[in-house]
Order: sequence, then C-alpha cells, then structure tokens
Amino acid sequence: MFAFSFKELTGAFLVLFAIIDITGSIPIFLSLKNSGSKFSPTQAALVSLGIFVVFYFLGDAALRLFGVDIQSFAVAGSIVLFIMAFEMILGIEIFKNDPAGGGSTVVPIAFPLIAGPGALTTIISLRAEYADINILIALMINIVIDYLVLKHLGKLEKILGGTLISILRKFFGVVLLAIGVKLLTANLGAMIKALSM
Repeated sequence: MFAFSFKELTGAFLVLFAIIDITGSIPIFLSLKNSGSKFSPTQAALVSLGIFVVFYFLGDAALRLFGVDIQSFAVAGSIVLFIMAFEMILGIEIFKNDPAGGGSTVVPIAFPLIAGPGALTTIISLRAEYADINILIALMINIVIDYLVLKHLGKLEKILGGTLISILRKFFGVVLLAIGVKLLTANLGAMIKALSM
C-alpha cells in the first residue's frame, strides 16, 4: 500500500511516539549521562532506525514462515500495547532495562529503550491498519525526535522537570491504551469474519 494519508500518518506517529515513550525514558538517559556512560545521539538514532526498518520488512516474511497472518499478529501486538500502556499509566516496570556497562549507544539506548520489543511488535501490527508510506514517514519523524531529545538532554531536564515528564508519560499511556483497544477490535473482527466464511 502506497497511498499517503495525513490522518494515517498522524495515527501511526502517535502510536509510535507513545510506545517508544522517549519522554518517559528521559530520566534513564539522564541517569546514564550522569553516571559517565558515553553515547552518540546520531549513532543511537541510526541504529534504532536500522533495527526498525529491518524488522518492518523482514518481520512479515518471518510471520509467513511460521504461518501467522498479519491480523493475528496485530491482535497479539494489541495485547503488548495494553501491557505497555498499563506500565506507563501505573508507573510499574515490566520490561527491565539494565543501564550498567560502558558505552550505551546501542544497548540500552537504541535497544531496548527506543527500538524495544513493544515498539517492534507495534510497527508490524500497524501494517494491518495503515499504508506503508505513512508508517515509514511516522517512524522517521519519531527517530528525528528521539535524536533531538538525546542531543539536548541537559536543556530538556531544565525545561520539563520531573513532574511534567511524569504527566506526559501517563497521558501517552492512556492514548496507547485507546489505540490498543482499536487495534484489537478491528483485527479480531476481521479474524472472526474470516473464520465464519
């Protein structure tokens, strides 16, 4: 599918922005920076983009290899979205991130903080709802935002403060939960219809 749609682009952008949760990861980035861990914002953004693109194009082939259709994967992806949303809203941690170690550009920044399991599952699930061009543009915009956040961590810490970062995290958690519900109902309905034929 190659039809550009601003509505689809906006929807895909919001889903990815919520699931990547770059604002919610700012405290982790600051902790890494303050502990003396070195990282390159440019390299982190490029590695994350590479992981997303490879998984986006090869993930579907892998699904076919295992005999799984995109609707079934989208339903499974919606469940992951529910878990991630509850994590953001309730302030609990399900996917553990270990910032220990030396350089942190690839691990944990590129993976799993940006291109994490939830985001990778989501980008495949979105193919059941949106055209490829809209998802890929939305992904590029998100990567640019991720780069800018990593580049200007010090300024963001002063501007936002801990309270606002926490509010943003919970807000996008609710958005993510709503999107998960939509993804589940749309694809579950399609699966039931296909089985009944």
